[in-house]
Amino acid sequence: MTRARVRQEVRQMRFEELYERRQRRTLTMAEAAEMLGITERTFRRWSGRYHAEGAEGLQDRRIGRLSARAVPVDEALRMLTLYETRYSGWTVKHFHERWQTEHGGTRSYRWTKKTLQAAGQVTRATRRGAHRKKRPRKPLPGMMLHQDGSTHEWVPDCQGDVIVTLDDATTEIYSAFFVEEEGTLSSFRGLHEVIGTKGLFSSLYADRGSHDWYTEEAGGKVDKLRLTQVHRALQQVGVTLIPAYSPEARGRSARAVRTLQDRLPKELALAGITERAAANRYLTERFLPQYHDRFMVRATEPGTACIPWVGTPLAEILCVQDERVVAKD
Repeated sequence: MTRARVRQEVRQMRFEELYERRQRRTLTMAEAAEMLGITERTFRRWSGRYHAEGAEGLQDRRIGRLSARAVPVDEALRMLTLYETRYSGWTVKHFHERWQTEHGGTRSYRWTKKTLQAAGQVTRATRRGAHRKKRPRKPLPGMMLHQDGSTHEWVPDCQGDVIVTLDDATTEIYSAFFVEEEGTLSSFRGLHEVIGTKGLFSSLYADRGSHDWYTEEAGGKVDKLRLTQVHRALQQVGVTLIPAYSPEARGRSARAVRTLQDRLPKELALAGITERAAANRYLTERFLPQYHDRFMVRATEPGTACIPWVGTPLAEILCVQDERVVAKD
């Protein structure tokens, strides 16, 4: 028996008892209505229906009837078929956006999620842990940038790294590209693209990778006196390099990379892209504009902290420099 049926039976039993007491005039109509938790007008209406039709008059006529707002079965089936045949494995949020923009979907994200879960196409997410207070964003673009690399199977049977440089204030990705392996040269390339297009920024937040920092042991404290090539170049242009000592410290870049890991391989597979050069073109020309429309936020203050780069060519600074000892001869 459904929960609604049980409530209906309990309501009927309570009403019949109070109706009899009301008929014997041991209760007033207002008292009977208060004991049922309804208004006096509702009790009077129920009494009239009970007097005319008996117990049938107390039945809730909505039980068993489809809601006028219920989604047609054909529409739900069409959505499920589309997910199963073309977008299997996509997150609900990613699929819902594509369904609305390219397939004419009009239903809410909540309905899409519940329908896919009920059909067994997606699983319910596990309960998250305690909420961690997020670090406030910088008020101006260019005050702090994040650079991070991620190894992933971006195209089928091909592991590689994506190097992402994004702004803390807006989450705008200034530079992103695929490389075979993250390192000094990939960091230089990302910095060159950012400074060349946006200007010189103030600080860079990065993990303690060996191309950014010297550390005596893995996971240990950084040595700020022994400079890597990247650290030396940033000091030369006046940018502060900040080490991250926990995953939460660089959570903003980690979330952006996680979004790329979830969405980008599926987008590349849907477009039939299997080569790195084509994937780089798709990333900059197609994916990043859509990413910015969806995830970029407005800075809290107008303006920018970036300044145009003039003077020495960047290629002479963002490069590997070695000191040599020259003999007297």
